[in-house]
Amino acid sequence: MSEQSMANVPATDDAQWWRSAVVYQVYPRSFSDLSGDGVGDLAGLIDKLGYLELLGVDAIWLSPIMRSPMADHGYDVSDPRAIDPLFGDLDTFDELIRQAHDRDIRVTMDLVPNHTSDQHPWFSGALGAAPGSPERERYIFADGRGDDGELPPNNWTSVFGGPAWTRIVEPDGRPGQWYLHLFAPEQPDLNWNNPEVLADLQTTMRFWLDRGIDGFRIDVAHGMAKPDGLPDLEHPAEVLLHSDDDPRFNNEAVHDIHRAIRSVMDEYPGTFNVGEVWVRSNEAFSRYVRPDELHLGFNFRLATAGFDADEIKEAITESLAATASVGAVPTWTLSNHDVPREVTRYQPTGEAADGRTPDDLLAIGTIRARAMIMVELALPGTVFIYNGAELGLPNVDLPDDALVDPVWENSGHTDRGRDGCRVPLPWEGTEPPFGFSSRSDTWLPIPADWAALTVESQLEDIYSMLSLYRQAIELRYARPEFSGDTVQWYGAPEGCLAFRRPGGLICALNASDRPVPLPPGQILLVSTPLEGGLLLPGAAAWLV
Repeated sequence: MSEQSMANVPATDDAQWWRSAVVYQVYPRSFSDLSGDGVGDLAGLIDKLGYLELLGVDAIWLSPIMRSPMADHGYDVSDPRAIDPLFGDLDTFDELIRQAHDRDIRVTMDLVPNHTSDQHPWFSGALGAAPGSPERERYIFADGRGDDGELPPNNWTSVFGGPAWTRIVEPDGRPGQWYLHLFAPEQPDLNWNNPEVLADLQTTMRFWLDRGIDGFRIDVAHGMAKPDGLPDLEHPAEVLLHSDDDPRFNNEAVHDIHRAIRSVMDEYPGTFNVGEVWVRSNEAFSRYVRPDELHLGFNFRLATAGFDADEIKEAITESLAATASVGAVPTWTLSNHDVPREVTRYQPTGEAADGRTPDDLLAIGTIRARAMIMVELALPGTVFIYNGAELGLPNVDLPDDALVDPVWENSGHTDRGRDGCRVPLPWEGTEPPFGFSSRSDTWLPIPADWAALTVESQLEDIYSMLSLYRQAIELRYARPEFSGDTVQWYGAPEGCLAFRRPGGLICALNASDRPVPLPPGQILLVSTPLEGGLLLPGAAAWLV
């Protein structure tokens, strides 16, 4: 029996609530629309706080709600200290904080420090200023290569597809410098060598923290710092992918930025930040969660592992090792607004899918997703749940004319983007929009066959995905067997895994294609009913 540990993690107290929290990601556009424009809003979220209280989560994380032209659905911020009218206003936001706190639900929100919108006043000022001016120094402008500067400054590509550079027209009408955008052209990268940039972010943080926000999720937390000289990529980069040695990301100077961010968080006890950290090696990841940097870092190993016992065990083992090395807390998530939904991701593919109907594949994906939420909630650390996962929503194969993710256009229609996991939630009724909005043409279309997945249809069904989530979250809080910061691995049948928490909880997962016996113990919860006392393929069980 081997052991994995969260080394040196102190006991949880009120100021350290986030160390074992269940955090629910709200994608505001897709959660609940009370204004009737087909797009979710803050009033709709306030209206559904009772549902989140019933679900049992500790906190919500709001994807961007700051003022934005919405070229990338809020990740292109034009005013970081204002609420976009699409979602409401500051008074509505303050009411959300008040009502959520009354229900003991904390509220965190996205920060986007790597770039701004091209409609931010700073960028407008930069376009109207001369090369080398203070206005341009807030961003990354550079002269082009070639005789007339007609070629980009280097060969970097955008994560969304296409070049990472756009050439501007100078105020005198001549073709001029190029500006860097690691994402869409509407998202120019900030120059973090300029002290004005950090000072402005710290002002933004204090603005929201003073309003009662409980923390931040930091977008592209492994970005921001750029290498000296902006060296070329050695190998072409794929859309939405990069490696640890990619010069566009994970540069050493980013850690100074995180220490400066942490210094502001430390002024507000009981708050925390979690970074979006897309790095692969444990050593690289651990550097972001040292005691004076991020409180938490998203480790996406479990979210990118297949439904395979060895892959899942390796993801857990490596995630725990990465945080234990610096005394940090592990995080777990199975999906988010950038990652395909687990019900779809866990469906058989290739030869394993041969001869199966789409309904068969969906059923298998759902069974496996039920098991994996039990694995996730059985682990020590902080759990993040993406809105709709608790309903068992799959990805949606949307028609071309419905796609709005900038990845679709910027990749030249070679990558369909992330819209499939962002479709609005179904709340009630038998026809779209299922109570999400009073308007039928929602910002992304809701499939008509989601009638069986609505909150209304699942609340009273004790065997539904929603009921499983509610039971599992409640047990995680109520039972002492979930205590302790270590995971002890048991021997398990081939294609299976089992681990034990120090408090006595045992979690067993059957990722094989045959029923298997359970470890000794009293059953606390199963994701799928046993047959003949055996754990069925794709199922998980908790025992004590």
